[in-house]
Amino acid sequence: MKIMVTGSTGKVGRATIDRLLEEGHQVFAVDAVAPAKPKCKFTKIDMTDFGQVLESVMGIDSAHSGLDAIVHLAAIPGASHAPNATIYHTNTSISFNVFQAARAAGIKNVVFASSETLLGVPFETPPPYFPVDEEVPNRPETAYSLSKHVEETIAKEFARWVPDMKLIGLRFSWVKEPAEYANFHKVDENPDSQKWNFWSYVDSRDCAQAISLALNSNLVGFHKFVVAADDTAMTKTNAELIAQYYPDVPLKADVGKHDSLLSSQKVKDVLGFKPEYRWRDQA
Repeated sequence: MKIMVTGSTGKVGRATIDRLLEEGHQVFAVDAVAPAKPKCKFTKIDMTDFGQVLESVMGIDSAHSGLDAIVHLAAIPGASHAPNATIYHTNTSISFNVFQAARAAGIKNVVFASSETLLGVPFETPPPYFPVDEEVPNRPETAYSLSKHVEETIAKEFARWVPDMKLIGLRFSWVKEPAEYANFHKVDENPDSQKWNFWSYVDSRDCAQAISLALNSNLVGFHKFVVAADDTAMTKTNAELIAQYYPDVPLKADVGKHDSLLSSQKVKDVLGFKPEYRWRDQA
């Protein structure tokens, strides 16, 4: 396929480009920041400018002659990375621009980065059960999470407007690259520091796997999937953590000794996702 990747210089963007190129796709990267060493055709654009987004999708000069799919990862990546209003307006406008440009260009295959934060991060209100999954109603608690809530809503409506369009939102957990695993001991020593997302994480390379599976799936319409590693970032057991922090939260399913408390079962069942990387195997 000919695939555009927005937000191409971020953690997930870099891993995704590597995987898509390995799979033999033609990849076109766009971002506000140029990569140090481009691995494919790159165009620097302002994603908040619809004209620039539309032109990049249609093909700037000889960049490409039409796309088969878009992987949309561009965003201010979390709370506190910018003022709240900036995060909200930037992320929502970028996503609308991408979805609208795809619609205008007749592109029916769009995969985008949503977020675990829609499940209720930082979970000052305990979840209804463990492991937490997509059945939990959206509970945005920050401007960043609210922007992701709006992004998914936009995608859902675009899927209604264009019935044969596929828009898949991947709710990535705390994204980590291999070099970052050496610091996981800090979380292990201070569980309070990551209580905000139940000590979950996901390897950027597994994010790329989920993206590839989503691109190649035969799904139609809007779909959302939680994507997390199979384990927590802790050596403490789930029984110990739940007893200490969430003693009143019931179990919906077995959480094992160190299984992630964010469930990726749906993306496994529907797309065939199989996380390949765990910090405890590589640290």
